[in-house]
Amino acid sequence: MDTDLALVLGLVLGFLAIPSLVSAASDRRTPRVSAVFLLLALGLVIYAFSAKPGGYQLDDVPQAIFRVIGRFT
Repeated sequence: MDTDLALVLGLVLGFLAIPSLVSAASDRRTPRVSAVFLLLALGLVIYAFSAKPGGYQLDDVPQAIFRVIGRFT
């Protein structure tokens, strides 16, 4: 898997986990789905940062997002 794609998927999964986490907390349920999403997101982001030579800087993240979007459009 490309490191840019792993980074973008990890960020998307992380953002998708937030509403699920808030919903589970407000209903006093166990946040199972959000916990799985957060673990997957964390794993993908860590993989992306460790697999890319030189890693990512904060300025590289928007460029990676646009590269992935450009690849699929």
